[in-house]
Formats: sequence, C-alpha cells, structure tokens
Amino acid sequence: MQERTPYEMLGGPQSLRELVDRFYDLMDLEPEFAELRAMHPPTLDGSRDKLFMFLSGWLGGPDLFVQQFGHPRLRARHMPFSIGTESRDQWVKCMVRAMEEVGVEEALRLKLGVNFYNTADFMRNREG
Repeated sequence: MQERTPYEMLGGPQSLRELVDRFYDLMDLEPEFAELRAMHPPTLDGSRDKLFMFLSGWLGGPDLFVQQFGHPRLRARHMPFSIGTESRDQWVKCMVRAMEEVGVEEALRLKLGVNFYNTADFMRNREG
C-alpha cells in the first residue's frame, strides 16, 4: 500500500485552496504580518494562485506551478525581496496559524510546520 501524500492528507485541492486563502487573508488583515504583507502587490490574487499551484506540487499533488511557470527556482524568485529573520518568522507564523484555523490535523501541521520553516529559512537573503 502506498503512503498518502501530504496533499492527500490535507484533503486535496479544495482544502489546499482554503489554506492558501486563509494564509493570505491573515496576512492582509493582521498587523503582526505587516512586514510580510508589504512585500506583496496591492492585490493578492496572483500571489494566492502561485502559492496554491506551488504547494500543490510541493505537497505531492499535481505539479501545477511547474506546468505553468517551469522549475520553481524559489531562491532566485525571492531574491528581489529583502528577506530576513523577521519576514521569515512572519511567513511561518502566518502559515501555521492558517493551518490551525482551517483545521489541518495536528501531526500533519507539525510536519508541515518544520518543512515550511526550513524552506522559509532558505529564502533569507539578508542578516537580521
């Protein structure tokens, strides 16, 4: 029997879309994520779609981002933004809170939290 992917454990495309939307809603509404929000364009629609497509493949579902944009090249795509520990921590905190609020099961939330942290930490391109 094949082990279920995190994408399947999350609940597939509808659940992933709910998570991504909650993440961006929190970023847009909560003052504690202001630095993170300032890095994004005035409208978040494109950001929502790109994160949804990226996470789909990253979590073991359809590789939507690669199909549309090619290899993610995460670090290169994030290089134009000044990303330090504060923005990293805001991103992770916002995503963990979104996972909690949409009801991601605790074991999956903890596993993804570590993976999200490691990826966000890799995006840092400045001290502090």
